[in-house]
Amino acid sequence: MINESDFQNNTIFSFEVFPPKKNMPIDTIFNTLDQLRDLKPDFISTTFGAGGSENCDNALAIAKRIKDECKVESVIHMPCINMAKKDALFCLDQFREAGIENILALRGDKVEGKEPCTDFLHASDLIKFIKEYDSKRTDGKSFKIMGACYPELHPQSASVYDDLEGLKTKVDAGASHLLSQLFFDNEKFYRFQERCIIKGINVPIEAGIMPATNKKSIERMVSMTNAVLPKKFTDMMERYGDHPDAIRDAGIAYAIDQIVDLVTHGVQGIHLYTMNNPLVARKIYDATKSLFAVSPIIKH
Repeated sequence: MINESDFQNNTIFSFEVFPPKKNMPIDTIFNTLDQLRDLKPDFISTTFGAGGSENCDNALAIAKRIKDECKVESVIHMPCINMAKKDALFCLDQFREAGIENILALRGDKVEGKEPCTDFLHASDLIKFIKEYDSKRTDGKSFKIMGACYPELHPQSASVYDDLEGLKTKVDAGASHLLSQLFFDNEKFYRFQERCIIKGINVPIEAGIMPATNKKSIERMVSMTNAVLPKKFTDMMERYGDHPDAIRDAGIAYAIDQIVDLVTHGVQGIHLYTMNNPLVARKIYDATKSLFAVSPIIKH
């Protein structure tokens, strides 16, 4: 299980993967997991999917393999926008039986043509539900609950103030560790950290880094997250975006530069969105691994 003590003397380094696309066998991701395991991350998270409990099986199979076969701590995403309480209960029972201890509780994205369920309006509602579930367990164990945060404002938040209020509610409900959405301007993340401190949000926050190795995928993600693109980044995309090898190498270099700056400034963790590409993850790991071996300066 991931604990706050893990952040006290180390900078956490973790990965995200996602299940194979529909109609593809689950074992197509196993080679990726085996390669990521060799990089010795602190944990690997797996996304869940946009539907209800029908997506539970694949995500659970991946999370279980990460923990049992790869011997790496696993985190399973749990989006609640399309979940009824019975769906959530089913998934929690499955997670418990499989020995999965860490959950990233999310509201999730709306699915086009599908009406959201109203049992959980916010991620904080799901977190409260999980805490209630834990209170009834007879094995003496409980889930470690993480939450998501947006350094540059959640797309559906009316203001920075409203966004922080929602995040504080999430933490107060029981989220003890936050993973950030992608960003490409570190100054935005530093300002976000400052606002969290002022608001009394004092849980560890990992910075979410997505290497810009594909122009179309980055454009899609930016449209969903409202991430601000610095001139340095847009110049890179404009020059190399139509050249696959060049944008891959430039995107890796940009991500490395971000990570060096973040770790130097005492970030508590780096969460790398691998896009199921172990080659990219390894290049970034090889270029930054020595940074994570240096204990951070503890500020009082």
